[in-house]
Amino acid sequence: MKIFGGFVVKKKCVLRKILAGVMVLATVAMAGKTAGVVTDNRGQVSEAAGRPVSINSCVISGGDVVVNVSAGSVPGSSDGQYYLYADEVYQDGCVGTVVATAPVGANATFTFPLNYYQAGSNLSKKFLVAVKSGGSMIQVSDEHYITNPEAIASQTKPRNDHGMKGILPNSVDVATFKDLGISQMVYNLYMGDIVGPAPDPSQTISFSYNGVDYQFNGAALSQYDGFVRWCQGNNFQLTMTILNNKTAAGADLIHPLSRDSHVCPGYAMNTKEDGGTQHIKAIAAFLAQRYSGAYGVVDNWVIGNEVNARTEWYYMNSTNIELNVSEYVKAFRIFYNEIKAVNANARVYTSFDQEWNRKSNPGCFLSKTYLDRFNYYMLREGNVDWSLSVHPYNAPLFDPYAWKQQAQYVNTSLSTPYITMENIYILTDYMCQASFLNPAGAVRQISLSEIGYTSSFGEDAQAASITYAYTMAENNPYITSFILFRETDDAHEMESHIAQGLKNLDGSKKMAYDFYKALGTGNAAAYKDRASQIIGQNVDALVTSRTFLSRGGWFLND
Repeated sequence: MKIFGGFVVKKKCVLRKILAGVMVLATVAMAGKTAGVVTDNRGQVSEAAGRPVSINSCVISGGDVVVNVSAGSVPGSSDGQYYLYADEVYQDGCVGTVVATAPVGANATFTFPLNYYQAGSNLSKKFLVAVKSGGSMIQVSDEHYITNPEAIASQTKPRNDHGMKGILPNSVDVATFKDLGISQMVYNLYMGDIVGPAPDPSQTISFSYNGVDYQFNGAALSQYDGFVRWCQGNNFQLTMTILNNKTAAGADLIHPLSRDSHVCPGYAMNTKEDGGTQHIKAIAAFLAQRYSGAYGVVDNWVIGNEVNARTEWYYMNSTNIELNVSEYVKAFRIFYNEIKAVNANARVYTSFDQEWNRKSNPGCFLSKTYLDRFNYYMLREGNVDWSLSVHPYNAPLFDPYAWKQQAQYVNTSLSTPYITMENIYILTDYMCQASFLNPAGAVRQISLSEIGYTSSFGEDAQAASITYAYTMAENNPYITSFILFRETDDAHEMESHIAQGLKNLDGSKKMAYDFYKALGTGNAAAYKDRASQIIGQNVDALVTSRTFLSRGGWFLND
């Protein structure tokens, strides 16, 4: 979340101590039949040569992995054998371990052990086919990941789906959240804080994964344990956002291209070195195990926050979109496979901001471009059921009118500079394309995991904006969450006219409080009528007809 147009503010992270008291889309042909973008070991980006072998499936079957391939044209081979390599995510080409062989032909099947939770585990590796020619190994297929990690899930829990109304809290005010009818919560988890020994050795947690022992800081984890249990005890569905912050204990988690002096809340995960990669796998497995039962259940995991916002939330010292996306995809694959291998019903999300075709910060990436490239890699390397988290704030952020955005920032074309709630259907329609569907052919789950409106220019505008936005969300069949950003104002944010809380600093309720409370209930109609009076048009009619209003300036009604 960023502000532009004369004001500059960095969104503060959700307080980590609140529990202290308790594309243009590239058409992708079948894998291996088109050239793909790859990065070599120096981080250089190049086009892969056309490869004749396609990996059609890569799935877990019992304790094994079964890979089926086909060849449009059978490649030449000096020994008549296909070699299946298992590469770590940071490796490219025929440099990993040969896990199986099969006779060269138009079709082939490879079977080899999964080795889950053992040294040499193949759960989060990528696979490729090679042939021997002239004394060298030649890669003849694209890479492919396991696409059904849920097949071995041992702690699958029923999902707590019971409503879309949510909040990203800055307190644990149960009475307020129950009064509002909140169903969902979002919380940030910082990887760097939870790794390494605790100050008190008795609170250090040992975790053995893939033959290596890792340490976790039980004192730091107690905060998250408490929040997860608190959510479960109060029937709040929980979404946990994973952020990679810098700490001494988590130094190996930071990508080599993120180790300069740049300061931000989130850095790119280290998918470039073996130590960091294995550590990330262990963290993903540990969190999945811990929060799929004994310490409560996390239904939804968001891997990174607004990852297209390179300088703010997923920092790498690179402006190369292919390099940045490909490195993020590697981290996403690790978390996806490790989480789903424990709880098959968990959803794993990627996260983007509202800057669809316009950058408020030139160092960041357009969310549409990033989404397109992310989807390209996910299709090319094995489609899985990933989900999408978006933050469709107003443009600019302190604009008070959700129903009538400025024409220079928001329109109804695919080239719109920003995606806000007034044109959110541009995004959801875009996700209905065949190339964006999940493996079952369905539109992916879309969460509005962060949204909010300021009262700095009138409480009536905030109340009407929340009503309009929520109505847009509940009438869109592809949106599963509407998560309002904070229940109480933040003094620092208010310096930039951002007063998104439902309460004032002194705890008194704003007009928007009762509006949000009524939405999604039998009392909604009366509050929608009041919002319609503020807006000057019927809220339900605006939403169902996709009526698009716009204006030319800040407080103009033209």
